[in-house]
Amino acid sequence: MKLFNIFLYFSVPLFFCTQCKKNNLDIINPNSITLIGASIGTYELSLLDSTKNTQIPINNSILLRFSSPLDSIKITTAISLEDTKANKISLSFSFLDNNKTISCIPKGQSLNNNTSYKLNIESASLGKDKEYFTKTSLFFTTQKINLSILSLSFDEKQQNLPERIINTSLLPTIKIEFNKPLLPEKIVPQNFQIASSTAITPTITLEKNNTILNIIPTTLTQNTRYSFWISDKITGQNGESFPSYSVYFYTAPDTLYEKTMTDEELLTLVQKQTFKYFYDYAHPSSGMARERLGSEDIVTSGGSGFGVMAFIVAMERNFITRKEGLAHIEKILTFLEKADKFHGAWSHWINGSTGKVVSFSQKDDGGDLVETSYMAQGLITLRQYLHSKDSYESSLQKRINNLLNNIEWNWYTQNNENVLYWHWSPNYGWEMNFKITGYNEALITYIMAACSPTYPINPEVYHQGWAKNGSIKNGKNFYGITLPLGFDYGGPLFFSHYSFLGLDPRNLSDRYANYWEQNTAHTLINRLYCIANPKKNAGYNTYSWGLTASDNQNGYSAHDPTNDLGVITPTAALSSFPYTPKYSMDALHFFYYKMENRIWKEYGFVDAFNTNENWYASSFLAIDQGPIIVMIENYRTALLWNLFMSAPEVKQGLTRLDFKIK
Repeated sequence: MKLFNIFLYFSVPLFFCTQCKKNNLDIINPNSITLIGASIGTYELSLLDSTKNTQIPINNSILLRFSSPLDSIKITTAISLEDTKANKISLSFSFLDNNKTISCIPKGQSLNNNTSYKLNIESASLGKDKEYFTKTSLFFTTQKINLSILSLSFDEKQQNLPERIINTSLLPTIKIEFNKPLLPEKIVPQNFQIASSTAITPTITLEKNNTILNIIPTTLTQNTRYSFWISDKITGQNGESFPSYSVYFYTAPDTLYEKTMTDEELLTLVQKQTFKYFYDYAHPSSGMARERLGSEDIVTSGGSGFGVMAFIVAMERNFITRKEGLAHIEKILTFLEKADKFHGAWSHWINGSTGKVVSFSQKDDGGDLVETSYMAQGLITLRQYLHSKDSYESSLQKRINNLLNNIEWNWYTQNNENVLYWHWSPNYGWEMNFKITGYNEALITYIMAACSPTYPINPEVYHQGWAKNGSIKNGKNFYGITLPLGFDYGGPLFFSHYSFLGLDPRNLSDRYANYWEQNTAHTLINRLYCIANPKKNAGYNTYSWGLTASDNQNGYSAHDPTNDLGVITPTAALSSFPYTPKYSMDALHFFYYKMENRIWKEYGFVDAFNTNENWYASSFLAIDQGPIIVMIENYRTALLWNLFMSAPEVKQGLTRLDFKIK
């Protein structure tokens, strides 16, 4: 069934009435948020003359698009829909386009035909940055329909439309009951279609005095989105019209597969294939990891830090020789030595040919302390891997120490505050004004800052700045699992990956949490949310799980249970191997054996996929590929954990922050 797509487009404050003059629309208030358009299905609504909003289809979602990102809580309380008798219509909401667009779907029902409705958006500070919205009302009337669908079932399971239809069989029986008898002469194959990449001609029969259609397609493909369409050319026996109908449905995944290799061989294959991103696709001049596939000269400091650790794995597993690996590492060190640095810290993005900073955003054109900490974590791990008795490798160790010792960690407290700041720019100073506070992916930043032999932070910076005097604690229960720290449901899974590529969470604790318990709970909650699947997303199941930051069909977002856009990101489950080895192996089997031709490519698994939208990324990102290699290795041998934790300054820094290692 199609969803109501009401798009409301505003670029300026709009006082809604049919008599508004055009010059009212030319007033721009930068402190306001405005509605910039409205549509229902393919029908574009008039914002100025509601008398034109007639014959609106009834089985579509209402999409409203705004000029700026919305406050996701306030906007859902500000929107209401009612008919002319003031009967309220309950709505469910989801967000698109970085929260600039909201989808409103009537709960458990369609709108009535030939009925007038009023959509209200109340005055409030609805913008993410508290921008004010002025009350708006939008009127529309649904189309007059004589022939309508009373119920729809797949495999004898009644569908609660407009909920997504998921996990159908590969040979489903689709049963549709109409309010009036159908004209049999119109029940012909060309008026019905089931299709994914190609159209399928179904078998169609009538029953119950021609009021019920039974539609059976030929065998379908597992884990696939299909469109189902009924033409407006069908009619009732007495000439009643039908407005046409379409809906997506999704077949269930087939979890049966034949292994073509042992699990150990598969893990090695995944590490080796994914490593190609950091070796074959490395920037030719600098050796650094490109930020993403197609980023050309833009390399990433943090992602390259993950890549440095991936090189250790590659040398140990003989994907490349030690000589080849160290030659590449030396190229990276030479680049890092000449690249722009800001009180010792690297920028997020760097030009791989020139070493000059590339702005990540307007004022983010200087030091990025979090990205720098990822590189520092990688460099310390590499230094511990090198042989000090070998003159060449010893020289590399000295160069690494020089880079590390020049990072002015404590300077990033901005005038000795008890908190670290993420950014500093020579052009904008501290204007980004972004404090690094927990709990998120930046624990390693504070540990690196405490480990520095030259510019260490005081313990108070960690306890007051990062831990906020203990307020990073959570302690709530989700799906029967207690989460020690952080956001409800734990946030995106990279929180349990980036800081722990070198930092060993096994038996690691401080006054706030045991970090093995934290990361395991976080991972299990994320997986159980995907299995519970409250949003009825296609592609979520016991084997296909994992929400974290990645690309999606509309851009990039930090996906998690509180920001669930239907996107599964392979790095989420695969980088969680140490915490959930069985469940991560289940995911790996499913991704490789059942989805291989869709998501397994030249550099390993693509960044993400969304079965709802029939979208499979073509992208690869350094920050997503690196943790796959490293965390699988930590699961297999604890190689990177053992190396990083062997560094004397790491032990000293952890002790300084009152960490305990049992």
